[in-house]
Amino acid sequence: MTTTAPDPEDLTARARIRDAALRHFGEHGFERATIRGIAETAGVSLGLVRHHFGSKQALREACDEHLMKVMHRLHEEAASRPLGGLNPVAAMGPYRDYLARALTEGSAAPFFDEMVRIGVGWFEEADRRLPDPPDVDPRARATVVAAMALSFSVLTKHVERGLGVSLETADGQHELLRALLYVYSHPLLSPEDAAAIRAALDHQNLDHRSFHD
Repeated sequence: MTTTAPDPEDLTARARIRDAALRHFGEHGFERATIRGIAETAGVSLGLVRHHFGSKQALREACDEHLMKVMHRLHEEAASRPLGGLNPVAAMGPYRDYLARALTEGSAAPFFDEMVRIGVGWFEEADRRLPDPPDVDPRARATVVAAMALSFSVLTKHVERGLGVSLETADGQHELLRALLYVYSHPLLSPEDAAAIRAALDHQNLDHRSFHD
């Protein structure tokens, strides 16, 4: 399994507190998690938690900031490795519970928005190689792809049941990536079917606008 280089901050008491918070927020949710429980898991005093972070909200913001750093390191490594050299599904595994809670509680907006921003860059670069410009803007496509990618954090147990293997294992990661590769490289619709559906959507949208004008 490929892993990113450790952050120097991860050797500090502050990082132990943050990691304990990631665990407690993931297991209990933000409202039910307590500073006392986080301190006990980190092996530090309540006072040290408050010294480093001040409040539970600031601690959650530190967790979000850490995930942003992890995501940026993954993005940089993915750009420099051959296909298959980095498995983001595995690399984000330790943060899966936290991400699932944050996404369902609505507190992961900066993380989601940064994924979209990175995705826009990918699509804009890919679009320059196409003979015809896409008729859906890069931000819309990046938003949908980010939602699809993050859904694995929320639906992990269901995905594992469907695949018949744990995503924590090398076999599970392999099966998931093979399925994703096939889905992305084999469209369900022919160009003719897609054009017909798009025409129907445009016609329906035109009728809707005319009705409200």
